[in-house]
Amino acid sequence: MKKIFIIIAAVALGCSTSKQPSTTSTNSLNLTADGKLFAALFQQRAAEYKALCFQAFNIAHVRVDEALLQPQSKPLAIVTDIDETVLDNSPYDVRQSLVGKDYEQKSWEQWTGLSKADTVPGALSFLKYAASKGIKVFYLTNRAEAERKGTLENLVRFGFPDATNDHLILKQNVSSKESRRQTIAETHNIIMLMGDNLGDFSALFDKKSEAERMKNTYASAAEFGKRFIVLPNSVYGDWENSVYQYNTKLTTSQKDSIIKNLLKSY
Repeated sequence: MKKIFIIIAAVALGCSTSKQPSTTSTNSLNLTADGKLFAALFQQRAAEYKALCFQAFNIAHVRVDEALLQPQSKPLAIVTDIDETVLDNSPYDVRQSLVGKDYEQKSWEQWTGLSKADTVPGALSFLKYAASKGIKVFYLTNRAEAERKGTLENLVRFGFPDATNDHLILKQNVSSKESRRQTIAETHNIIMLMGDNLGDFSALFDKKSEAERMKNTYASAAEFGKRFIVLPNSVYGDWENSVYQYNTKLTTSQKDSIIKNLLKSY
């Protein structure tokens, strides 16, 4: 009888102990950091992520071939974003998240200065193909001027075409890419825009609310897979910034509260 009591007590203790970590982990969950860890895991380990990238560049390949059949009045160009479009920065996201931090300009510049970002699956081979057909590639990014050296070294390391100073268009005064796109369009016929953020394609998406971004996405539906080639990025972007209404002063806990309030359940 004594033995039976000991066994029952041990089982009860084990059950209560097993439940406790679940409650603790839920209460201490940092949606901003922990959520980005899970998103980075998908980017680094999921074959489905690679498949989505290959799908995007397969479509881009078809669009390039179609454009080459059309008469053109100016040299052809592809304008592409860099981060999460041709270069994979998930190691940076992981490093920040593991210490409970989000994006920081200083640590970001330390990362880009290492020139260690790998390529996004399919990006290099596609851009090499386009370049072999005489199409110029412009890298239009919101990286800062201080990141020029590390960015070029990273692109050159893998042999990206047109990885030169005059084809690397960095952020100057504003984050919107519209004026920089227009400058390129003065001398080239831009047949394709590539990016992971809707602001990479049109000013319709610059600093717009969630509702406006959604409305303009539906209005631009015919362009996706045609002139706009979108790469997957669930880690960061203006989709996230619009959730926070572009408030850069929010604390992690405030961001977490916003996320919890917006998510649908049943």
